[in-house]
Amino acid sequence: MIEHKRFSILLGLLWTLSASTVFAALTPSQASMPGIPVSLRAETINLTLADAVYLGLRSNRSIRSAYLERVAQKFDLRVAEDLFTPKLVLRGDYRGERSESDGSRYRQLSPTTTLLGEFGTRLSLSWANQLTDSNNDGRTRSDGATFTLIQPLLRGAGVEVTTAPMRSARLSELTNRLALKATVAQTVTQIITSYRDVLRAQEQLRIATEALSRSQQLLDVNRAMITAGRMAEFEIVQTEADYATQELGVQEAQNQLDAYRLELLQLLALGLESRIQAVETLDATPVQLSRVQALDTALEQQPAYLGQLIAHEQAGINLAVARNNQLWDVSLVGGASQVSDRYPDREGRRSDRRWEGYAGVQVEIPIGDLNRRQEVVRAQVNLENQGIEAVEARQTLERDVTNAVRTVGTRWRQYEISLRARDLSRRKLDIERQKLQVGRSSNFQVISYETDFRNAQNTSLDALIAYLNARTLLDQALGTTLSSWDIALND
Repeated sequence: MIEHKRFSILLGLLWTLSASTVFAALTPSQASMPGIPVSLRAETINLTLADAVYLGLRSNRSIRSAYLERVAQKFDLRVAEDLFTPKLVLRGDYRGERSESDGSRYRQLSPTTTLLGEFGTRLSLSWANQLTDSNNDGRTRSDGATFTLIQPLLRGAGVEVTTAPMRSARLSELTNRLALKATVAQTVTQIITSYRDVLRAQEQLRIATEALSRSQQLLDVNRAMITAGRMAEFEIVQTEADYATQELGVQEAQNQLDAYRLELLQLLALGLESRIQAVETLDATPVQLSRVQALDTALEQQPAYLGQLIAHEQAGINLAVARNNQLWDVSLVGGASQVSDRYPDREGRRSDRRWEGYAGVQVEIPIGDLNRRQEVVRAQVNLENQGIEAVEARQTLERDVTNAVRTVGTRWRQYEISLRARDLSRRKLDIERQKLQVGRSSNFQVISYETDFRNAQNTSLDALIAYLNARTLLDQALGTTLSSWDIALND
């Protein structure tokens, strides 16, 4: 009974150690960037763009889910790299037996360890200890060790084939890291564009409010002119209609702002009742980047393109393994075992010890089995397809980078033109309002110019946001989003 308790305690300790090792690994990392933590306790949260990115890295659900997935992926790599580590299996049995003539207790402990070598060598060492305690026959003990060795010569032989699962797992780990980088970069891009949508909505609300204020001023001027007898009373109707239109524009701008705020709050995983205010200054400077420089950068950092190159390399490994599986299974085998028995007889307790060994060649020749040939055909086709997709990925990357660089240049020129148009519209409106005060213009003309100025303001704002977003999308196309924001994956 004491041996049984010790055996149970040993198994319990081994299970506890293995379980704690697995559960300790379930601690995901987190991306980070330099900056001051944002206070979320204020009634209205003033957010810069850097603050929004910081909060997104900390709380965005897509990023958190990606890092949780990395825990399982890293453990997959650990399992693959554990391929050449000795494996130990402990098996124990304990049972009591009773019949009409006798009763007995049976205990067995049989640990087995196996080892795979880099050249395909398979070693196995096992030991078995059996103890039978019978009421009539007494105690019988048997223990022995068995050693076996198998060295493949064709199928499964060699470093290239044996280490293929490990090399493929390491390539998969590189792909997973690139996927994490792409996920974080895409989410950061979404946060940036959503933040700018809030900024644009705030500016549009300001533009609409200022237009409403100018419409009120025009309405006051009209009333003064009617009182002075310089304007017919019915002419004020046009100004009142414009005032109502401006009120409608303010309401629409406020509604659009609320919608964009909710979208940003969801990306930042904040409560939808939180009140946030975008306080980033809208400003832009031209970027000087040639297509050649951009393409060189993308070829080194773009996750999707690099992932395709890795997939092509993995396909080559799979083809080598499939071809090896077609070979005959010719292996050198050898082994030895030793058994010792102790049992009671009429003269007392006796013991026997014996051993045996063997060595030879083991051959297995598959005949008429098309499954292995099917694996080769599939692997060869997959390798060629991956080669085609790699060429396609290169061309797609060149196209996307070319479009992104051109779009940035175009958006900057459009922004410069929109600034000139806005300034000219402002001057035109000011001149026309002065002419109205001296009776040399009409309400219709002022209201028309007011509409032109408001449209020019919105066009300039849209051009600025479009340029800034184009630069952000250029970073994503080049794979430089994280480096541009000094974001560390901490993976």
